[in-house]
Amino acid sequence: MLYVIALGSNQCHARFGPPEHVVEEALRRLPGTLLARSRTIASRPIGPSLRRYANGAAVIKSQLGPRAMLAALQGIETTLGRRRQGQRWRARVIDLDIILWSGGIWCDDMLTIPHLEYAARHFVLSPVCTFAPDWRDPLTGLTIKQQLHRLDRKRPAA
Repeated sequence: MLYVIALGSNQCHARFGPPEHVVEEALRRLPGTLLARSRTIASRPIGPSLRRYANGAAVIKSQLGPRAMLAALQGIETTLGRRRQGQRWRARVIDLDIILWSGGIWCDDMLTIPHLEYAARHFVLSPVCTFAPDWRDPLTGLTIKQQLHRLDRKRPAA
């Protein structure tokens, strides 16, 4: 199975250093074969966090099913120091999300694929578009490139 994984960090790690390095370390730990990855970009935070994020994305090949992949990603987050408590969208050492997978749609009480909010997040679409512009959203039929174009049209000029 193929998975598109989004990676983000906006806190330093005692061993690995700044957020960009934490993203690199998380990439090395992804469960499966790394087939492609984006460069790491900087983005503004969503919500109450004040620190900028380092974001990236990757596509991996793995024998894990969606729930097992989620558990593996959460294990990496925990190992790298993420604590799941308190306020949503707060600063975090690492955040790993399953955005898309080759199986199409998955939905249960723990996981929804495609990720519910990915198409509204430039910091996800832009990196994914660098290696999978033609991957189609199973719900809308739109490619990543089309979704990014739609999102860019909606963004105010900086």
